[in-house]
Amino acid sequence: MQAEAIMTKPVITTDANATIAEAAELMLSNKVSCLPVTDRDGALVGIVSKSDFLRRQELGTQRVRPRWLEFDLGPGTIADDYVRSNGRIVHEVMNTAVISAAPSASIAQIVTLMMQHRINNVPIVDRERVVGIITRTDLLPVLIRALPKQGTTSPDDDLIRKAILTELQGQSWSGGDLIEVRVIDGVVELTGAIVDERQRTAAIVAAENVAGVVHVKDSLVLRTDTFSVMMVS
Repeated sequence: MQAEAIMTKPVITTDANATIAEAAELMLSNKVSCLPVTDRDGALVGIVSKSDFLRRQELGTQRVRPRWLEFDLGPGTIADDYVRSNGRIVHEVMNTAVISAAPSASIAQIVTLMMQHRINNVPIVDRERVVGIITRTDLLPVLIRALPKQGTTSPDDDLIRKAILTELQGQSWSGGDLIEVRVIDGVVELTGAIVDERQRTAAIVAAENVAGVVHVKDSLVLRTDTFSVMMVS
């Protein structure tokens, strides 16, 4: 699935010369957490978000650094802090290093950008113009649609067992064939040995994600003796 299929459009944007009061009011009235900033031609020049309004002199939340650190950082960084805490125009406080993506970008690429850059929003840009935006919230409906639906498939116990075993054996954390699976009327029982409690949760999740599974019964045994684990059939 590509970005253009899930992006929000049209996009609420603001002008670089708008005041921060106007930008804040625009965010509130449209219930958005950020605003791409565009020039007169509609090209993306920056982005401003709620986080840009956290360190404000008016709120008494401006950044205060120790004198010794200010000396080490130099006047440029301190001046930048001052502008962001006291600036009244969007272009004074906006982030110009915008992380954006093309309409053809995959969901995996969008998520990678969000995680790598620790951002919540990715503007979608086509020929320098903002054509949409994807937020973390936009990914939730996609996830809901992708999750297996309970009760939509008549359980075939043998197929369910084979699917779970295939998933387990394909995961390095499972210990190969140390975990056994029994299935009766869609109810899965996991037996065998694990050496770490986190394996228990992962095995349950692996079973839950197979279509037709009604319930997962955990009968796994935690073994701390490596030799004992190797002897389990």
